Amino acid sequence: MYDYLIALPRAVKQRILLAIDCMLVPISLYVAFALRFGHWAPVEPLSLALPLFIVLTLCALPLFAYLRINRIKLSAFEVQDISRGAVAAACLTVVAGFISLFMSFPGMQSVPLIFGPIFLMIHMSSRMTARSWLLYLSEKSGTRMPVAIYGAGSIGVQLLASLRKDFDLRPVAFIDDNPTLQHMTVSGLPVCSRKQLEQMVEAKRVHRVILAVPSASELVRRQLIKELSALGCEVYTLPSYNELVDCNTISYALQPVTANMLLGRDMVNLETPEIARTYTGRSILVTGAGGSIGSELCRQILGCKPHRLVMYDHSEYALYTVDTELRRLAEEMDVELVTRLGSVCDRGAVTRVIEETSVDIILHAAAYKHVPLVEANEIVGVVNNVIGTRIVAEAAEAAGVERFILVSTDKAVRPTNVMGASKRLAEMVVQDMQTRSASTKYAMVRFGNVLGSSGSVIPLFQKQIAAGGPVTLTHDKINRYFMTISEAARLVLLAGAYSTGGDVFVLDMGKAVNIIDLARRMIELSGLRVRDEQNPEGDIEIEIVGLRPGEKLFEELLIGDNALPTPHDKILRAQESVPSQIEMARILRNLDTATNANDEAAVRKLLRDYVGASGLKDRSFGNVG
Repeated sequence: MYDYLIALPRAVKQRILLAIDCMLVPISLYVAFALRFGHWAPVEPLSLALPLFIVLTLCALPLFAYLRINRIKLSAFEVQDISRGAVAAACLTVVAGFISLFMSFPGMQSVPLIFGPIFLMIHMSSRMTARSWLLYLSEKSGTRMPVAIYGAGSIGVQLLASLRKDFDLRPVAFIDDNPTLQHMTVSGLPVCSRKQLEQMVEAKRVHRVILAVPSASELVRRQLIKELSALGCEVYTLPSYNELVDCNTISYALQPVTANMLLGRDMVNLETPEIARTYTGRSILVTGAGGSIGSELCRQILGCKPHRLVMYDHSEYALYTVDTELRRLAEEMDVELVTRLGSVCDRGAVTRVIEETSVDIILHAAAYKHVPLVEANEIVGVVNNVIGTRIVAEAAEAAGVERFILVSTDKAVRPTNVMGASKRLAEMVVQDMQTRSASTKYAMVRFGNVLGSSGSVIPLFQKQIAAGGPVTLTHDKINRYFMTISEAARLVLLAGAYSTGGDVFVLDMGKAVNIIDLARRMIELSGLRVRDEQNPEGDIEIEIVGLRPGEKLFEELLIGDNALPTPHDKILRAQESVPSQIEMARILRNLDTATNANDEAAVRKLLRDYVGASGLKDRSFGNVG
């Protein structure tokens, strides 16, 4: 109910409030008549005053629209907003007085004077009731995040007053180190100790702590943030008094840096009914389920209420982590959750999992993706990314799986490194499977860089900024396309829904982002300044360290200009050429020979000759970072 009301368009909400206010006019007028004549059924006066009811209600509609009393947000409704209602009540009183005088209603001259205060009182009550009801629904739906305010002083009390109007955050307690305040109640909230906070975080009764101690020194605040973060909850901080008077930093100090803030564009809305129709009630297998993309896929698939979700990964710790997170949610949603340890290169294990769990759809996210590491370990990288994909794709065909979606990368387009070349060859394997498949629909999704995923620049830059710098870049001209983890996972699910066979799906992500601009934005959003020649007194320096092996300055998403539209205006489909079945069989046979012989030079030559990785160089041994 709450989600439905919140999702209503703003225009619809305004019309609802306007209709309610118009309904309050005859109700208030009726109450005024009842009070004037001393009983609730003054039939004769009401029958005589029927024109008054009609005319006054009709006059109220344009008056309310002009005064815009239906455009005041319920969450922000305060005493100051009553003034508009008071003006409306006064205007209606005057109108009612003139109508009564003109129609010469006997004994009714005092009714308009009673009507005005009654309308204002009911109008205010309706707004406060609606606001309280929404707050109740938000708490009942569990969408309001429980937060604790660290600091029970005047700033904390003011923050509490603000949070009580917020439908997203629910203040549950004050935290204060002053023992004289502990076990007391301030503004209706209990004041708790640090030990009690730890217990509340463990019990999931507090998800976020907001520091409201602006008088504390920077050293003290940093120590508090460090200690509170160790409890396992989010920590936000209000700006210090010095930052409050500095208009250049307050907007940054109020919130931590998030991936969405660094996107440089609006997030793409990928909520479509096709996703639910495709995955509801089905048996879904996610390979690489413990990774950044794989785990987010599992979270979003659970929201589609499949019959069974099978999570497959070779990392015991990663699989344990995602299983621990999703197990209880799966039980609540009555979804069978299956976790299986194994490598995608183990044909027997893959086949057994698919057959035992009657898989309908496979989302293949298992891959080695860190460019320098794959560059230094090309045999292992190619075996996992190419041969592993072939094994899973062939097992899908053999088992009659309905859909197979490969998670790929923009580095597969005109690759200059082993990782990108291996992913392009994996795409070719999947495209080749489509030419030989009568039942399974194969598709691929190409991502840009995923903000916040393991191995992305965001966690690296955050660590470097937290350590005081420098922030290291390989080149000041590098441009990359970025998307959020949520967008990436949703795009995979949509690809499964839209696939017709052999498709390559990409997301229209706008303009590429310059990495040095991203680094500057992260530093500034952290409340710090970039230190360079123009600003030698800055806090964090940006250092250029040189391109890594196989790294490109620019990334692309499509091979050629062959993008076709899909039902979603931000998702494009490409049909790209693939070698013949005979040619692909020879490529894979040569690849098996080279990898079995552990011949790195032969693997690189094969990638150059067949994948178009013309910029791929033979490896010279050395440090890779």
